[in-house]
Amino acid sequence: MSHHDDFDFEPVRGLPQFLPKDERMLWQGAPRWQDLAVHAFHARKVIWYFIALAVVQALFRIADGETYAAATRPFLWLIPMGLAAATILAGLAYASARTTVYTLTSKRLVMRVGIALPVTINLPFKLVDGASVRLFNGGAGDIPLKLAAGERVAYMLLWPHARQFYFRHPQPCLRCIPDADRVASLLSAALNGTATAPLQATATAASPSFGHEPVAA
Repeated sequence: MSHHDDFDFEPVRGLPQFLPKDERMLWQGAPRWQDLAVHAFHARKVIWYFIALAVVQALFRIADGETYAAATRPFLWLIPMGLAAATILAGLAYASARTTVYTLTSKRLVMRVGIALPVTINLPFKLVDGASVRLFNGGAGDIPLKLAAGERVAYMLLWPHARQFYFRHPQPCLRCIPDADRVASLLSAALNGTATAPLQATATAASPSFGHEPVAA
C-alpha cells in the first residue's frame, strides 16, 4: 500500500523552498502532543470541570433529601461526557502536533502550522524584539517571541502556536517542544548571531533579550 504525504510538495520538510546558500538550518522540531493537549487544548481542565459539575449536582441532590444512590447519578453521565470531550481535544492536539514543523535557521524562525489549511509563517530575526521560555515538568516548554513594534501576526492565524491571552499583541510561540531549555539557548544564540552549530552541539550563548518565566507544572 502506498503512503501519501500531504506535504510532499515541500522541497525541504517544513519549508516552502530551499534555504539560501548563506543560511543554515540549526534545528527542527514539533510540539509534544501530550503536553499540547494539557497546556494548549486544556484537556485535563475539561475533565476536572465535568467532575466538579458532577460533585456540585450530587451535593444539591443530597441537600434536597435524595438518597446517596440518587446523588451519584450525575457521575454516570457527566464523567463519560468529560472523558469524551477530553478525548476529542487530545485528538486535536495530536493532529496539530503531527502537522506542525518549527524550523530555526541562522536568520529566521519558520513555523509550518495548521491541520486542515496549513500555512507557513516566516519570522526573520529583524522582526523579533525578544523571547522567553516557560518550562513544564518533563523538560518540554513554550518559547514565545515578542515581535518588534509595528509587527503583528493575527492571533487566530497563530493559535494554538501563540502565547496564551496575548490577544492585542500576539506573540508567536513554539508550543510544548521537548528539550525546550536547550532550544531556547540555541534561539538566543541565533538572535545574537552567534549560533555556529545545530542543536546536537551544546549551545550556551545568552542574550539580554531572552528571559525565563517561572517553571509551570
